[in-house]
Amino acid sequence: MSDGGVVRGAPAARADARRNRALVLQAARFAFEEQGLGVPLGEIARRAGVGAGTVYRHFPSKEALFRAAIVDRIELFTDTARDLVDAEDPGGVFFRFLSSVVRLVSRNKALCDALEAAGAGRFTPSPGVGKDFDEALEALLIRAQQAGAVRRDVGITDLRALLVGCLSMERARQAASPEAQPPERMTALMCDALRATPDVTKLPPERGNRNEWRCAVCGAALVAARTGRRARYCGGACRQKAHRERARTRRA
Repeated sequence: MSDGGVVRGAPAARADARRNRALVLQAARFAFEEQGLGVPLGEIARRAGVGAGTVYRHFPSKEALFRAAIVDRIELFTDTARDLVDAEDPGGVFFRFLSSVVRLVSRNKALCDALEAAGAGRFTPSPGVGKDFDEALEALLIRAQQAGAVRRDVGITDLRALLVGCLSMERARQAASPEAQPPERMTALMCDALRATPDVTKLPPERGNRNEWRCAVCGAALVAARTGRRARYCGGACRQKAHRERARTRRA
């Protein structure tokens, strides 16, 4: 029906379309985050409570839906990097930003798939979005290099490859055994590869290897005694530290 040439049902129809698109996009974000690009469109439609035709009406392909679902996440990283570019301690800011990206992206399979595919040239998040992220990350890199915190022979291509590699290792670690190795271990190795100085980070001890014993104080590998008895400390210094700590605890 119409009144003066205006279709009465049109605003309601547009509102329904907007609501359906929002439902599909929200369902896609959660589904892609859990399963990555391999999730079927039918599963996304089921989660959104709409038909497959409704999904295709708003997003012509799964890649288009995947792109829409991750763009805002990548833009958030880009905006954060831009906000940090003039911060004090450029080196510390740079390494903390990289660590945050690894920690947050490794929990989101969609972002892992997107960054890995983009690094291999198989996927572009959205016109300008990937380029903006690279430029913001490169700005942090250059400032850290100018401050003498990052080696100067590293470029954005190297940095992106290291970042993707670190994420791949983190995903492999989680798939094999979530308790096998602390997630910050791979990040520490990546950051140390970028440092301009020979100083290296003390790595968190590995877990899950029953054949490798480590000092309870410093984490150094221990050699089993001839009797096979398991040692707790690597030497007298660490044994004394542990003794003093126990004494302080008892007094407290």
